Amino acid sequence: MIKLSRRTALNGMIGAGIAAMASAPSIALLARTKLARTKRAAKVSHRPPQTLARLKPGDTIGLINSASAADESNLIRARENITALGFQIREGRHLLDQYGYLAGQDRDRAADVNAMYADAQVKAVFAMRGGWGSARMLRYLDWDIIRANPKLLIGYSDVTALHLAFAAKAGFSTIHGPNAAHGWQGIATSSFRRMAMNGELVQVDPIITAEEQLPDDYRGHMMIAPGKARGKLLGGNLTVLSALIGTPWMPDMTGAILFLEDIDEAEYRIDRMLTQLSEAGILDKISGFAFGQCRNCRRDISDTPAGFNLPSVLQQHIAPLGIPAFTGGHFGHIAGQYCLPMGSMVEMDAAAGSIRMLKPLVA
Repeated sequence: MIKLSRRTALNGMIGAGIAAMASAPSIALLARTKLARTKRAAKVSHRPPQTLARLKPGDTIGLINSASAADESNLIRARENITALGFQIREGRHLLDQYGYLAGQDRDRAADVNAMYADAQVKAVFAMRGGWGSARMLRYLDWDIIRANPKLLIGYSDVTALHLAFAAKAGFSTIHGPNAAHGWQGIATSSFRRMAMNGELVQVDPIITAEEQLPDDYRGHMMIAPGKARGKLLGGNLTVLSALIGTPWMPDMTGAILFLEDIDEAEYRIDRMLTQLSEAGILDKISGFAFGQCRNCRRDISDTPAGFNLPSVLQQHIAPLGIPAFTGGHFGHIAGQYCLPMGSMVEMDAAAGSIRMLKPLVA
């Protein structure tokens, strides 16, 4: 297919009119081709969010594993957590498969996701665990089936790859929250029920006290730049997100509220990934920024005595943007994290350290 820039097409039409080197039908054909391509792109990128049905006790939840290989203990924990939430379970065929460090072959893991979205009895899909591998199977997902059957996807960490791909291709929101085999208690459970079952407008606030024991490196709320901003909430794990830059699975970040978290990444690696987001033009597009928790992200000062700490790295990259921004949100690799409405419209308040839903996630 011939790809013409606006300037090339204009010059071509001028040249055709003056020198009679191109026929009117050929110009019209090129114009129609370009218009059709534009409409297809708009259909994927700017589709209004589809309505998601609220979950009810007794609903069937599909359980998939898109990333690292799991064992029987992971499956038992996932079953216990989903049952405790009041749901029945339909398990993917390849949950305990193993292919190297992955939970089975890429096509098989994708087939489980496709099957859950094709199954009318399954009302939502939970990821069992993270690790690595979700990005490898994105090319094998059946987006026609997924778009035709909107239902919540719940997970985090490596599941960020699925969340971002759904934001780019599926046209409906998902939930960034604990994986099925992880910490479903306290705030995680209550925010999920309110968001996905009651249809409430949940507000994510800084944690002053918590039922769960907070890790030693837990960072409280700190404002980077003041103000409020509204936009679509997009983001997730920084490492996974940065690896999707330049792929079809990265959604348009224009006007978005970008939220990030990570684990086991030294400050210089956080610096490197934020530099990548900046140089790729992503940070220049967003309207607000929220950073959650970064577990085990402090350098070994005995090994590297000089350097920047995480707050300094964030300040260097985010403050010059001139947008509302804060760090220390209660989400990431911590017990009892808030569930976040990925792809939904929210308002963030940097001074308060809050993220407030503007529309219900489910109807």
